[in-house]
Amino acid sequence: MNSLDFKDYIVFLVYFLIVAMYGWWIYRKKKKAVSASHDYFLAEGSLTWWAIGTSLIASNISSEQFIAMSGNGFKMGLAIATYEWMAALTLIIVAVFFIPVYLKNKIYTMPQFLQQRYNETVAMIMAVFWLMLYVIVNLTSILYLGALAINGISGIDTTLCMYGLAVFSIIIALGGMKVIGYTDVIQVMFLILGGLVTTYLALGRVAELNGQDGVVNGFNYMMSQSNDHFHMILKKENSNFPSLPGLTVLLGGMWIVNLNYWGCNQYITQRALGADLKTARSGILFAAFLKLLMPVIVVLPGIAAYVIYMKGGLRTEMLQNGELNPDKAYPVLLNLLPAGLKGLSFAALTAAVVASLAGKVNSIATIFTLDIFKKKIDINASEQKLVKVGKIVVVVAMVLAVIIAPFLGIDKKGGFEFIQEYTGFVSPGIFAMFILGFFWKKTSSNAAMFATVGGFALSVFFKFLPRFADLKFLASSGFSSLVAQKDGSLLYEIPFLDRMGFVFVIAVIGMVIISLIDHARGKQTNGLEIDSSMFKVNNRFAFGAALVIVMLTALYAYFW
Repeated sequence: MNSLDFKDYIVFLVYFLIVAMYGWWIYRKKKKAVSASHDYFLAEGSLTWWAIGTSLIASNISSEQFIAMSGNGFKMGLAIATYEWMAALTLIIVAVFFIPVYLKNKIYTMPQFLQQRYNETVAMIMAVFWLMLYVIVNLTSILYLGALAINGISGIDTTLCMYGLAVFSIIIALGGMKVIGYTDVIQVMFLILGGLVTTYLALGRVAELNGQDGVVNGFNYMMSQSNDHFHMILKKENSNFPSLPGLTVLLGGMWIVNLNYWGCNQYITQRALGADLKTARSGILFAAFLKLLMPVIVVLPGIAAYVIYMKGGLRTEMLQNGELNPDKAYPVLLNLLPAGLKGLSFAALTAAVVASLAGKVNSIATIFTLDIFKKKIDINASEQKLVKVGKIVVVVAMVLAVIIAPFLGIDKKGGFEFIQEYTGFVSPGIFAMFILGFFWKKTSSNAAMFATVGGFALSVFFKFLPRFADLKFLASSGFSSLVAQKDGSLLYEIPFLDRMGFVFVIAVIGMVIISLIDHARGKQTNGLEIDSSMFKVNNRFAFGAALVIVMLTALYAYFW
């Protein structure tokens, strides 16, 4: 039954009041410093390590994780958890090598980095691109998928859900990064607690299928009944291989996805850019530990739904327009929860969506205000005016997202696929531009333009190559797989993660060649301030990082 009981509304109201009141208290407590733009957008020097860590997770986990990743758990199993577990290792790399470069060179936005390292043209092109990507792709998908998920659980009209999520997110975002950062702590508490409750009850339901009870019995029975759903590395004959092509998840494109997302993304890095290095690193390490936990919340429920379905349950609930829809796994499980607990899980899902929306719209406001308005529209704008402009952008961006989201067909593609398809065209080139810009002083602005434009062109080329060439010869190596097209035909396509790897390698080679030519011609480059001491870590961080790596190794070894 997709409706909420009175007890559920009470639980949700308690969640709403806790977040709203805590956010207001934080805003009033720190209001005296909010007139400074860096303080408003970055909470400069105000966020603690635990606030940074939880805010990173709150911004990252949203409806596409709860709904789409649970759906992928139903469809392909634990292998989809590689997005979460590889992110844990990626966060450590970002903390050690990326964040020190940003902080040492006083970089607050990604376009600022590009201007400082390359030139204003590259920076402005990417600033406009990021704004369009964040508003048209990311903000809309989070908002619309979140509304669909909440509608599936509560029965509340989808449009009304969108309006409610937008207003709630605007209220939080208008308080600036301080309010977002500290309310994210509450959001993550509800997210984890509600998520664990859902997983606990889902595993209990699985145990009942075998005449037992308890989480451990449920998990053991789930593994015995769906062993094919508990392998992290998929084989070529697996129908889901094109989505997660074998060892590529460990050696190839998954690194580009994660390093670009966690290290070169305003939406994410913004949480750490206002802190000192020690605090930033501690917060990112804390986020890495939380990442290890996420598959328990967003993947296991999907596998549990799969086992229940295979045993004859949920046969009607999992259908959409007469066809099985894996993305219904999580909402269906929530509808099985008793009153009160369903409200807690409902609050967890809402918390994930609202936190992501607030974080995303704050990043949109930051880039527009600091990289476009201050540099091109009003160079002499006061700090107070910049904050005011930022607040206006928050409202305008969210209104635009509400207007255009229903027309993008996001739900027809699925959340992950929609976001990955559009960001994947540019991620390899952007990451190549950043990584060479960080660590090779000869990298030139012409090389950066090649990575930006050429990387996009190459991504499009590899995407549509199967329509003009038979790629069957790559199948034996695993670099092509048969994929069903919309018209029912089959084509050998290069898996998405492999395409990203190819484009990245070509972009790097092209950048090196162009940079060497520019250097030979005497073209000057703007190298960043870097020294080896920046990358040294204290013993506490080293111990924590080693612990994450050991846990990851154990998980992959056990579920290989």
